[in-house]
This record gives sequence, C-alpha cells and structure tokens, in this order.
Amino acid sequence: MPRASRRLRRSPALVASAALVVAALAACAPEDNSSGSAPATTDASSGGETSAAADPCAIDQLNLKTPGTLTVATDNPAFPPWVIGNDPSNGKGFESAVAYAVAKQMGFSKDQVKWVVEPFNKSYAPGDKDFDFDINQISITPQRAKAVDFSDGYYDVSQGVLALKSSGLKIGSLADLRDANIGAQVGTTSLTAAQAINDHVFVYDDTSAAKQALNNGQIDAIVADLDTALYIRDVEISGSEVVGQFATASDPEQFGLLFQKGNPLVECVNPAIQALHSNGTLDRLETKWLSESADIPVLE
Repeated sequence: MPRASRRLRRSPALVASAALVVAALAACAPEDNSSGSAPATTDASSGGETSAAADPCAIDQLNLKTPGTLTVATDNPAFPPWVIGNDPSNGKGFESAVAYAVAKQMGFSKDQVKWVVEPFNKSYAPGDKDFDFDINQISITPQRAKAVDFSDGYYDVSQGVLALKSSGLKIGSLADLRDANIGAQVGTTSLTAAQAINDHVFVYDDTSAAKQALNNGQIDAIVADLDTALYIRDVEISGSEVVGQFATASDPEQFGLLFQKGNPLVECVNPAIQALHSNGTLDRLETKWLSESADIPVLE
C-alpha cells in the first residue's frame, strides 16, 4: 500500500578546514620569555608590521576562472522551479538562489557572479571546464565523480512519477508501472530510475520534449525529479497528477555543485554549504521555491 513520506534532509559533514601557518622564529629570542610563546616575525616591506597568514579561501586566493569573479554554469533553457524565467542572474528559483547564497557566504557580491551556459550532459564529462562550478540538478553519483568533483550535497532529492488524470492509470506500486510507456530525460538519474521499472522507456533530450509526448498521448507517464514533477502538475500541465515517488534510500540521492576534476575551490565551497545548512538558509530557500511533497505516496 502507498504511504506518505516526507523527505529527510541530512546536512553533509564539513569537509574542508582552514590551514594553519606557523611564523618563523626570530634569530635571537629574548632570554626571559615566561609565556613560552615565540615572537612574531615582521615584514620590513610593510614598515615592520606583523605579517598574517593568507586566508586560502579569501577571494584573491581562490582558484577562479577569472580573478575576482565567480563563474557559475547552468543549462539553457533552465527550468522552474530551479530557475524562474530562464534567467539565473535574477536570483529567482531554488538553484539560482542557492548559487547566490553560496557566493555571498564566500564573500562575493551579486555583481561578482557571472553566469555561463553548460548543457546538462556535457557538465559531467571529463576535461577542462569554462566555469568555477555548475548548478543544474546534478545528482552526485560514483560514476560521475570519476570525471568531475562534487561539493557536499545542497539538496536531498527523490524521483516522482507524473501522469495525466485522464490516463486511467491506477498506481499503487512500482509493479503497476511495468506495462506503462514511461518518458525521462537522457543522462539523468530519472532515466536510470525509469529503466529499473520496465523496458518501455522513451528517452528525451529534455523535460520539455517529455512533457509534449505526455500531452500527445505518446507516453503514459514521466519520471522526473519530484520537485520538477510537482511544478509541472501545479503550473504547466492542467489535469496532470504526481501519482507517486520512489522510496528514499538510507543514503539519499543529493544534488551537488559540480567542479572540474581536481579543482581546489571545492574545499572553500564546502564550508559555505555547511554554513547554509546550519543557519537555515537552505531550508528557507526550499520553503520559498519548492512545493510540499509530504502527501505524495511512496511507490514500492
């Protein structure tokens, strides 16, 4: 029997820590140093002022494509509720807002954030990247992590099944979908989930093409990220319904920011994500931009 389930969010562990730098001892230390501490060095070029260790996560120390600018990628078109109006620079939509929140936590102003286009399927291919990080509902998977690096997760995600009410589909379990024609976007974990149900899966370049196929009666249902499916139900396809969601594993699927393999920037982004988890920012953005999913039955 289907049961209602609310996603549980799990804040990822803080991965990076600041490096400690110890100053060199002066050539001649005072004989009477009751505290036992070493004297600070001085920098003659700065007029004798005490030198401080550089913060590796200061903006001028970061490994950026363009010094002083955080270059963020997403796809075009970028779909709601992740980006509103296909304009990530407006800060509207969950992922646009998350990107700006991460940037602010790292010390960037909104004017220091530049957006570029990166197709979804190209993002996790090996090779050099034209961005500092990509945010585009990219699930962290071991296979993808062989070619790129990921941040800690910023959102726990599950897969939803969308159908037209007029289809007459009676869905109470995954077994009820074994004879259905299902559509999903190429290269996604949604496609992987759909293919685990049956072999009647139609693959589309993007969600727009899958939605058109559903409206035309070419497929019976779409598998998509649950929040995408809820947005389609609420805003885009009248008469559609989310008939269920996949059971969440003990180690939930998560979206992560994607980086070129070996980019040390991830070590400064992870503390920012942890802070946004801890101070409630990510929860507030989820409440603002994403639909409530607690009433969607779990298909098992």
